[in-house]
Amino acid sequence: MNSPTATAGSTRLTPAILAKLVVTMFFWGGTWIAGRVVVQEVPPLAAAFWRFLTAGLALAAVAVVSEGGLPKLSRQEWLTVTLLALSGIALYNFCFLFGLKHIAAGRGALVVALNPAVVALSAWLFFGDRMTPRKALGIVLAMAGCLLVIANGHPTRLFAGAIGLGEVLILGCVVFWAIYTFIGRRATATMSALAATAYASLIGCAMLGAAAAVNGDLGVPDYSPTAWSAILFLGLLGTALSFTWYADGVQRVGPARTAAFINLVPLFAVLQGAWLLGERLSTAAYLGGALTIVGVMFTTGVLGGRRV
Repeated sequence: MNSPTATAGSTRLTPAILAKLVVTMFFWGGTWIAGRVVVQEVPPLAAAFWRFLTAGLALAAVAVVSEGGLPKLSRQEWLTVTLLALSGIALYNFCFLFGLKHIAAGRGALVVALNPAVVALSAWLFFGDRMTPRKALGIVLAMAGCLLVIANGHPTRLFAGAIGLGEVLILGCVVFWAIYTFIGRRATATMSALAATAYASLIGCAMLGAAAAVNGDLGVPDYSPTAWSAILFLGLLGTALSFTWYADGVQRVGPARTAAFINLVPLFAVLQGAWLLGERLSTAAYLGGALTIVGVMFTTGVLGGRRV
C-alpha cells in the first residue's frame, strides 16, 4: 500500500502544487470543448463510459510503472474508493448529463460557480476548517467573476425562471462533487492520489457502462477519428491527469483551497472557445476573468495571506 508523504491539508501551496492545479483547471476548461465535440455523435452515457475506461486503464498502467502496481485494498479502502466512484463519477455524470437535457448549458454551468463555495463552506461548517475574512472575500469575488464569465455579463439571468428537474439535477452535481472532494481527502490518507483515482475511475466506468447498457447506448463503437480524439483528451488529460492532480491537491493543501481553483474552469473554457472555435470575448468575460483570478488568489492565500 502506498501511503502519502504528508498529512492531508498540511502542505503549503508551493509553486509546483499551484502550477498543477492551474493546469488541471485548464484541462477541465478544455473538456467543455471536447465534450461539445464528442456528443455530436456519441450518446452521453457511452461517452462518459469510454472517457473513464480510458482514464482507468491509463492510470493503472502508470501505477504499474511508477508504484509497482495498484495496491491491495482493505475492506474499508474498497468502500472508500467505491464511494469516490459513485459520488464523483457515476452520480455526478448522471446528474450533469441528464440535467443538461432539461436546462440550457448556461444554467448548467452554475455547477462550476457553486462547487468551490459549497466545498469551502462545508469544510468550515462540518470539518472545522478555518474561515477568515480574506477567504470569504475570495469566495465571493471568485464566484462573482465566474458568474460574469458564464452569463456574459448578465448573471441574474442564470437565476431567472422556475426551479425544475434540470435545476435539481445540477444542484445534485454540486452536492456529489463536494462529497467526492471530502471522500478524496479520506482516501489519500492511506493511498496515493494515483491509486485512489485509478480505482475510482475503473469502478465508475463499470457503473456508467451498466447505465449505458441499460439505456441502450453501449453498442459497437463506430466513431470518427475526431470523436475518438476528443474521448482520448477527456480520458487522459481531462480525467487521468487532472483528477489525480486534484486529489493530490486535496491531500496536500486541503479541500477548500483546492476547490477554489475550479472557478478558473469557465474562464479557461471561454478562452479555449475563442482560440479553437473562434468565439468572441466580451468585456464582461475579461472583467469576470480578472475577478475570478483575484478571488482565487485571496481564497488560496496567494494574496492577503502567507506568501507562497
